[in-house]
Amino acid sequence: MLCGGSRVLQHLSDHNHHNSIGLGLGFCGAKIVQLSSFFLRPSQAMAKSHHFSHKLRQRMISSFGSHCRTSGEVPILHNCFSQREDDPELPVEGLSPVSGGIVALGKFDALHIGHRELTIQASRIGAPYLLSFVGMAEVLGWEPRAPIVAKCDRQRVLTSWASYCGDRAPEEYEIEFASVRHLTPRQFVEKLSKELRVCGVVAGENYRFGYKASGDASELVRLCEECGITACIINSVMDMKQGSAKRDSGDSKDRGQVSSTRVRQALAAGDMRYVSELLGRAHRLILRVRTQDMPSERMISVPRSSILNLPPGIGIYKACLLLVGDESSVPCTVVVDTSNIHVETEERSQE
Repeated sequence: MLCGGSRVLQHLSDHNHHNSIGLGLGFCGAKIVQLSSFFLRPSQAMAKSHHFSHKLRQRMISSFGSHCRTSGEVPILHNCFSQREDDPELPVEGLSPVSGGIVALGKFDALHIGHRELTIQASRIGAPYLLSFVGMAEVLGWEPRAPIVAKCDRQRVLTSWASYCGDRAPEEYEIEFASVRHLTPRQFVEKLSKELRVCGVVAGENYRFGYKASGDASELVRLCEECGITACIINSVMDMKQGSAKRDSGDSKDRGQVSSTRVRQALAAGDMRYVSELLGRAHRLILRVRTQDMPSERMISVPRSSILNLPPGIGIYKACLLLVGDESSVPCTVVVDTSNIHVETEERSQE
């Protein structure tokens, strides 16, 4: 089978707890396969699996995933290419898109529960926004790496946070990092106040900003007060699993808080239960799929170059679920090796 060979190095039985990675398969405008990691309920795995291959080829489908701790609420991801990513909704002329809003400040790679808490606090003050910086890796010379959340999937995640934010989904506003890199802490706050015209900011207690990260949370509060905008500093959301015995992340700022670094480590270890705890939701992996990547009705095999975000570590992930739109689901197995991602659906007996 496709899990044969020495490249498959890890099996779920290597872990002391149950891992599973579920799949949401959808053919969007660019043919995207979407995978959602979550703890599979056996009854869900068997539900509505008939006529899968026919529907797979006959219609455009949106994909969804659910987390084991939620019931009755299944977030749906519609066609992620229905709107061009480089054509955001234009603001009213002369106004910043975040004008009058409350912006959460941070690096929002994973969109984990710590980031969610920032938006919750922002929503209690006003209209919540995430202020994200793009192009940091290029400017700072970092090695390119896959994002934890695929770009076309970020809006789905933010929409799922609406129930935590007074039924108002936070919006993301991006700034080119190169345009703010050399700003002093004061210049950065003045940009927020005078140019972007925000009413307030929310940041974590370890937040650093300004050129060479010279400003800290206390300086942010002081400068915001001088500029006449609200500043709210919140405590870090701590990693309840790791506690004080945290993973050796190599991050000097790691004091046991939930972080994108920890999410990456958990994914590398194939610990999908831990990943879901850090994210507060299912992890969704999105792949580009071509016709030649489907050698049979039951198999999909794609190279790692087709991955749009970070996959789990090398291993065999059984008890998976392939979700097709909101109508059918098929049990399957996922194999991650050094070169490819393989998906094989289970053969269903005819009733």
